Amino acid sequence: MTDETDRPIVVMGVQGSGKSTVGRGLAEALGKRFIDGDDLHTAAAKAKMASGNSLTDDDRLPWLTRIAETIAAALEEGESVVVACSALKRRYRDLMRSIVPTLHFAQLEGSQGLIAERLSRRNHEYMPTALLDSQFATLEPLSADEAGMRIDLTRTPDDIVRLITENIGQR
Repeated sequence: MTDETDRPIVVMGVQGSGKSTVGRGLAEALGKRFIDGDDLHTAAAKAKMASGNSLTDDDRLPWLTRIAETIAAALEEGESVVVACSALKRRYRDLMRSIVPTLHFAQLEGSQGLIAERLSRRNHEYMPTALLDSQFATLEPLSADEAGMRIDLTRTPDDIVRLITENIGQR
């Protein structure tokens, strides 16, 4: 794949940052399939989060591997995808890139207060707002040497999608 728009994209960030909303819009804009990483969690991981307990690295690493393997399988079939996945730590993103080296990350970032306010207006199946503190504590923002971009989530989802599509492959 030489066209930058063919690169698989992971829309990343803490819970409530709009990963799924932006990911769906981006997939539609680029004509790609959308995969919500939440759908690849095990029932045990979902139950753990639903009870208010954060996932450990031991919980997350098999999940991240499943996501990356799903992306790799799609690429092998000639299909590029957009994935919503928290990918909070550099080591998580490195693991995913070890399986899919062409991954491009789009980090949605904003203040904890703004995201907490957003979360107060939604009801997630298994991610209680109590986990937001642990997500911010775990977050290692995308670094300058990682393929991708950081985006202020105070923009509208349409503006974020447009910004990502205009800047794919640029750093």
